[in-house]
Amino acid sequence: MEDPTTVPESALDDRTLLALLQQRVPAGLALLYDRYGRIVYGLALRMLGDVGAAEEVTQDVFLRCWQHIDRYQPAQGTLAAWLLAIAHHRAIDELRSRRQRQRRHEQGDEELATLATRDPALDELLLRDEVRRGLSQLPDAQREAIELIFWGGLTRREAAARLGVPLGTLHTRLRLGMERLRQSFARLFDEA
Repeated sequence: MEDPTTVPESALDDRTLLALLQQRVPAGLALLYDRYGRIVYGLALRMLGDVGAAEEVTQDVFLRCWQHIDRYQPAQGTLAAWLLAIAHHRAIDELRSRRQRQRRHEQGDEELATLATRDPALDELLLRDEVRRGLSQLPDAQREAIELIFWGGLTRREAAARLGVPLGTLHTRLRLGMERLRQSFARLFDEA
């Protein structure tokens, strides 16, 4: 057999490509891909509607062909038909996997909602986490004012004295901080 890298691709038939694959000649896989890569990709893209997933399926088809060329039976169809059958099955697997992931995601949301209705402590925990996150996004001066008043139990005068700021400044920091928290929570609950 001639060196496949010196033979023009158009001169190679499927039987020759098959022989190269069976002999584990890497150039044979490259030639096979050059010949059938576009149609395998086209089928995967039509079925999946996603460029990235179609590229992944195409790559997997040729990898499986390389690893399992002994499974190809010429009497059952052409090499192209075998590759397209692998692509078809792989794309169906991908679609099933997507549906399963979507179902698990939806079940996760439903479970969380069910847990929240059964366990009010979960609601409280989630809300507390959101409050912490909202507070961490505030400027330090606003966050300190809110923490001293609401969690420290100080009056506004006591908080102003502890921070060493006039009472009016403390009021401004509280108002601005609370407004930012309100906006943050409105986005969270889609009330904006």
